[in-house]
Amino acid sequence: GEQFTYTPLPRAPKFHIFCYAGKPKYLIHIWQSVVLDHPTDDYTQYDGPSPEAVENEYIEHRYTWNFNVFSTKQKQIQLDPFNQSCIGIESGNKYTIFLNVIRIDYWKVLLLLIGISLFLSANKLSRNTLFYYLCGITLGICTSFLILIYFVSKLFPKKPVMYGVAACGWTVGIYILQLLWDNIRVILLNYKTYVLWYALITGVISFIICYRWGPVENERSRNLIRWTLQGLGLGAMFWSTHFQEAAMGQIVALKKKFPPKVKTLSNDEYYEQGVRETSRALDELRQFCSSPECKQWQLALKLKDVKRFASFIEGNSHLSDQEVLEYETSIQTTDITDDESEFTEEEG
Repeated sequence: GEQFTYTPLPRAPKFHIFCYAGKPKYLIHIWQSVVLDHPTDDYTQYDGPSPEAVENEYIEHRYTWNFNVFSTKQKQIQLDPFNQSCIGIESGNKYTIFLNVIRIDYWKVLLLLIGISLFLSANKLSRNTLFYYLCGITLGICTSFLILIYFVSKLFPKKPVMYGVAACGWTVGIYILQLLWDNIRVILLNYKTYVLWYALITGVISFIICYRWGPVENERSRNLIRWTLQGLGLGAMFWSTHFQEAAMGQIVALKKKFPPKVKTLSNDEYYEQGVRETSRALDELRQFCSSPECKQWQLALKLKDVKRFASFIEGNSHLSDQEVLEYETSIQTTDITDDESEFTEEEG
């Protein structure tokens, strides 16, 4: 890739605007990334699509009182490789920024491969017991902190004043989670013992809960899991590049290459479904014939065997014994004929 550096002069203004013009969209740039590195965090950042928008945001922030709990200062700022991106930096100290143009970002390629794998294996993963336990334990470890905040909020009295306190508690909790995520490496290195015990305890509790409820057996629940995994896979494919048109082309090509499989019925399933649907249809027919909507006298004039029709309405079979015997005989004859033809083909 390419790297550009810039160091403001000592007497230069504290506020500078940096813009990246972007490049034309070509397929060879599909996995390109543009990263602006700022080694220190002693600065204030303003974003916008143009220098005028950044300057307006700077002026508005300067002459109004603004406080954003969720604002973060990233040392690596991702820019759009194909569109103009402008960033305003205000800092009273000396600093040097680096613009890195990465022609092939392997992290984006990896994200694309993960998205494809997740989309193709969603059906198997939704039925996999090991995947169920891994997701349950991971979710339990990640969300246990929010659960702790929820139970702490239950200790406050349910008064109008305390709702603000509870909301503030949730805001502070989310802010702490954001700080933990931004400093995850430092936490893992300096507090690895505490992190290990936290993960072990919450992981065991999550495993017990997952074992108590057991894997998902309901087909509709499995469908929801499968659709969620497929959606995550398609989302990973879409966000694996800033070239949205190419990303949509990848998704369409994947859908055409691997269309959803149509589940076929086995002979036993076909027979069971036929019996079930036939019984349901006959019950609906009996209910209609017994209802006032059915003109029974006019219908009786069109029937050859009115007595058999009345017997059917009363709940008896719609087939006579002779018809059942003829059907079973024809089925046996068909089976014997098929067996003889197969035997003849093997001899030939």
